[in-house]
Amino acid sequence: MQDSFRDSLLTYFDKLRERVITANGDWTVKGFIDIYQRIYTISLDTKVLSKVLELLMFPVLMEFAHHEGFEIILAKAQNQYPDISLVSKKNPDLCYAIDIKTTYRINPDKNNLMRVSGMTLGTFGGYFRNREIPISSTFAYNRYSKHYVLGIVYNRVANIDERRVYDISQLGDIPSVANNFQFFLQEKYRIASDIPGSGNTKNIGSTKYLDRLINGTGVFAKLGIDVFDDY
Repeated sequence: MQDSFRDSLLTYFDKLRERVITANGDWTVKGFIDIYQRIYTISLDTKVLSKVLELLMFPVLMEFAHHEGFEIILAKAQNQYPDISLVSKKNPDLCYAIDIKTTYRINPDKNNLMRVSGMTLGTFGGYFRNREIPISSTFAYNRYSKHYVLGIVYNRVANIDERRVYDISQLGDIPSVANNFQFFLQEKYRIASDIPGSGNTKNIGSTKYLDRLINGTGVFAKLGIDVFDDY
């Protein structure tokens, strides 16, 4: 089935890659700079890395929204769903949710299928169950025409000294803490798992296989969104 919104956003992926990836596949971000032109190596902490990636991509998403006639509304708090709401200026009933998620490759399984650390895809309580009113969400869950995950998969670079401080003149010598980036855009149900995403919290987990993330072939992909919602 054709998905015109997804098809349109996918055409901007080359611009996203240009902002995130260097010519040799490293991350374009090297660290944080202060007013004295000292550069502090960026942490491998997934929350830090995810937020910086989100900031890098935002100008491209703004360009997409402007060109395609959407108003872009950002989450007002860290735990508010989704990260980005896109509302059509021509038809306000047309509204899309985009959550930006990151995960890193770990190691292949015994069948040589690449695994990833996985992601949480939002709660299966709160706004997900009570879909008619906004509960820690920008709009009520049912207001959204579709719910997408804009995801980034990467490799973590080992043996990075996060304590080291560089001078601006050493910019070219600073190693990137991540490389080998892949982008994907899938509806949430297509990459969801049938187990929670984190400990005892009420979070939907993602598949932990790379090919299923990239291709949107998780356990609910063939069963359909109705089965996912019911489960």
